[in-house]
Amino acid sequence: MRIRPAQEVVHWLEVGRGAGAIRLLVAALVLLALTWWYDLSQARNFAAPEAMEAAQVARNLARGEGFTTQVVRPLTLQWVQDRQGVEAGLGRRPHPDLFNPPFYPLVLAGWMKLLPFQYPIGERFWRYQPEFLITILNQLLFFASVALAARLAGRLMGREAGWLLALLLLASELLWRFSASGLSTLLALLLTVGLLDVLVRLEAAAREDARRGAVWFLGWGAGAGLLLGLLGLTRYSGLVLILPVTAFIVLYLGRRALPVLVITWVVGAAVMVPWLMRNERVSGTWFGVPGHALYAETPRFPGDRLERSFQPDLSLVETGDVIQKGVEGLRDLLRDDLLRLGGGWFGAFVLVGLLGQYREPGVRRLRVFVLLSLVALAVAQTLGRTHLSATTPTVNTENLLVLLTPGLFLLGVAFYRGLLERFDLPFPEFRHVLSAILVAGMAAPLLLGVFGRSPGPVVYPPYYPPHLQQPVSLLKSSEVLMSDMPWATAWYGDRTSVWTTLDAQDAFYQVNDEHHHLTALLLTPLTMDAPFRRDILQGRSHDWARLAVEVLLRTNVPTGFPLRYAWSPGFPDHLFLADLLLAEREGWLQPASP
Repeated sequence: MRIRPAQEVVHWLEVGRGAGAIRLLVAALVLLALTWWYDLSQARNFAAPEAMEAAQVARNLARGEGFTTQVVRPLTLQWVQDRQGVEAGLGRRPHPDLFNPPFYPLVLAGWMKLLPFQYPIGERFWRYQPEFLITILNQLLFFASVALAARLAGRLMGREAGWLLALLLLASELLWRFSASGLSTLLALLLTVGLLDVLVRLEAAAREDARRGAVWFLGWGAGAGLLLGLLGLTRYSGLVLILPVTAFIVLYLGRRALPVLVITWVVGAAVMVPWLMRNERVSGTWFGVPGHALYAETPRFPGDRLERSFQPDLSLVETGDVIQKGVEGLRDLLRDDLLRLGGGWFGAFVLVGLLGQYREPGVRRLRVFVLLSLVALAVAQTLGRTHLSATTPTVNTENLLVLLTPGLFLLGVAFYRGLLERFDLPFPEFRHVLSAILVAGMAAPLLLGVFGRSPGPVVYPPYYPPHLQQPVSLLKSSEVLMSDMPWATAWYGDRTSVWTTLDAQDAFYQVNDEHHHLTALLLTPLTMDAPFRRDILQGRSHDWARLAVEVLLRTNVPTGFPLRYAWSPGFPDHLFLADLLLAEREGWLQPASP
């Protein structure tokens, strides 16, 4: 074996491939340290209901129970029974999931099979271990998206632009918050970047008239269809990107446009249709609960009223109501969301850059796709807004504009490079100083948060996992409870949970008598912290808050109410009412009323 002289080794380390390897190693170590510190100081337990709901579906998948859910809405309960009959009702068969598109839970299920998830909470609680592991998965998806976007920028504008784009994306506080949220956003982001990459490859080959055969174009067209289909199976609303994709192919692929467009549509449909047919078979709807988002947050169905209704009369929602919803959503989008693209001031810089002149033809044509996608996603986000946007503002699955962050930042980098070319810099390397200032300004909110005061690992109120898992675990796996946060009781407690009905009388008894006997009721700060006069006394849909007041202050349960035995370990923030069977089994027969 030949031993290299010391001079060759030094040359390899300084200017050869070793220098690049060392830079990559140092960058990886810095990123690992930042991730570790962020997870310790900023990552918290899940706050978004969608995150907990997707996680419990993934757990069911990992256990071999299929796409079933333990979160039961009165709306879907009625759908399933109307479609499949009484024999498919609650308790007779596992309840089919009609809220989550399947791809993200499927990815999570594979992760759960790979790693040792520990769902029971021990005596000493600090962080919920399954959520920490899900955060790691999402951060891996984040880094993969950054790497793919940087490679795309490098191919369009050079390696230096790729590195700058990677640093700007890694400096985005908003993307880091999404990485720790448990939401499907980072998976959708990766698919969107992959779609950008495929479209740029197709456009470049058609523009440069490269020696590419029909098979090559059809293959990449099929890739675009596959990514679109998977994006639709991650976010149904992501399907609106079929419009800008179609426009881009027609505008820039010339004579190859028609066959590529056909294969894109066919492959995308082949990916989506089986799942849509499954939804129609089990519920009579194509898109389940998200398919009714247009009617949510209208005057007829404010907040979560639609999902908690058994048979909502959608004909009550008039065209004017939908227009009003769209106008209000567009106002909020223009006032807030559009100016916070990417989570920092660089988003405003990007908006200016959309109107700039670009030297590279690939960047100019990519800008057209990004602009068309921005309009399509803005419309979908505005009309698809539900109570989830108010529950966890910005960091929710209804924030669609965030999916364009890599493409928008790429255009911002191109605009920034154009500005530098117009400046009379004192020396060429000074551009690196300006780029460092740009990245530091973008990273300032992230770094100030990481090295500042930690918010604590628990999002309380309203979620404290031990207070949820402890009472819910008293139920057997075949028993059902009702809760005002069924996504949390299902995820932490691993029990089938029905969302509290609109009232504590007729609708409650419809579930208890016609669908499945309810063993317990758990009310949390979502109900217990309601404003007393405005909501509890005068609100039209706060029967459960009034019931909690009666139980806690007057130890009185309505006559005939089947859940009469109270246990409140989190008093006064939680109220747990059980039936006689559970009370006898646990040995605490203390009725809440004489």
